[in-house]
Amino acid sequence: MTLTKLTGAFFCGTMLAFAMPAAAETTLSIYISSQHQPQVWRQAMDKYEAANPDVKVKIETGGNTSEAQAQYLNTVMSAKDTSLDVLILDVIRPAQFAAAGWTSDFADKNMSAYLPAYAGANTVDGKVIALPAFADSQFLYYRKDLLEKYGIQPPKTWDELKAAAKKISEGEGNANLQGLSFQGKAIEGAVCTFLLPYWSQGKNLTENGKLTFDREAAIKSLSLWKSFVDDGVSKKNIAEVGTDDTRKEFQAGNAIFAVNWSYAWAQAQGKESAVADKVGVARLPAVAGGEQATCLGGWEWGVSAYSKHQDEAKKLVEYLSSQDVSKFMAINGSLLPTYAGLYKDADVLKSAPWFADALQVVETAKPRPVTPRYNEVSEVIRTTVNSVLAGVSTPEQGADQIEARLKRILR
Repeated sequence: MTLTKLTGAFFCGTMLAFAMPAAAETTLSIYISSQHQPQVWRQAMDKYEAANPDVKVKIETGGNTSEAQAQYLNTVMSAKDTSLDVLILDVIRPAQFAAAGWTSDFADKNMSAYLPAYAGANTVDGKVIALPAFADSQFLYYRKDLLEKYGIQPPKTWDELKAAAKKISEGEGNANLQGLSFQGKAIEGAVCTFLLPYWSQGKNLTENGKLTFDREAAIKSLSLWKSFVDDGVSKKNIAEVGTDDTRKEFQAGNAIFAVNWSYAWAQAQGKESAVADKVGVARLPAVAGGEQATCLGGWEWGVSAYSKHQDEAKKLVEYLSSQDVSKFMAINGSLLPTYAGLYKDADVLKSAPWFADALQVVETAKPRPVTPRYNEVSEVIRTTVNSVLAGVSTPEQGADQIEARLKRILR
């Protein structure tokens, strides 16, 4: 080949190379609650981007409560907004979002590897509508150092907790140290507040979608929580306390006991925590003569039905819901795994030893009422709990209000 031909061939090849478009880069926008350690999820997504250089993941963070997140996502989805591709959803919401047509299905997805509660929560009418992000349930956090100082074992009943809190409070003489912090604000956590002692009495709120309300058990539940306020074990303004308020109070060393979700563990062990290495975790107490009960929580990944990148978004969710990422988040974020085997994993237990006892709690946690009208059920319970704790209603009036309103909703 002559120099002229070589030069011509090189020139044409070079022009062809310049003419060919570079591989398009896909940017996925993912919504994560600001309380669920987006900085740790960011690390998991960095690994995904490294393995998939044609994909970039952008995190959008939202409110600190399930209600705030749902309100925002309801607005976005109702508008058929295409700006979000992947959504993190409270375990109570995938079925609602799927019924509204807001999320896409995962065809032929086998859910057998996940904990049964989460496989069930994400499957409706045989369709997989979301994939698990992490498991959760409520636990009793306690000041291990203070219980040891006063020779007290973790309480098995609420009466034992009240007695322990009073003994320690009197011994410490610290006006800023409250006995028990829990959620009294009119948020989703207050639904669990009501249900813990209600369930402990062997009662269910619904069965097969029908109301099975027990007025006496409801009165006993509401009276129990009000007694913590009236007896000075919990702060007078407990009706203003939300989930992260409880976390902050306990982390600051201002509470002996706290009812909270698993995410609070990592925060309590942080450098800025006043109680690092002083924290114990146990099952929540029972009412006298009852069974210990806890509320099932957890968060799920859904793909927006309005995403313009369906395949890429589903691939990302498959990764985020994988066993490898579940282990990574357990070790680095103390988020409970959605795979049973990880509760025995040596690396996980080295990071969070209390996970060894957490599987039984998660597996036996009870789901909140399953109904398409759950938002209305939740609103009735949480506002009533808040009203009773604020002293606006008596426990008897509160029980009557819940029963009357739920009868209209769950006919």
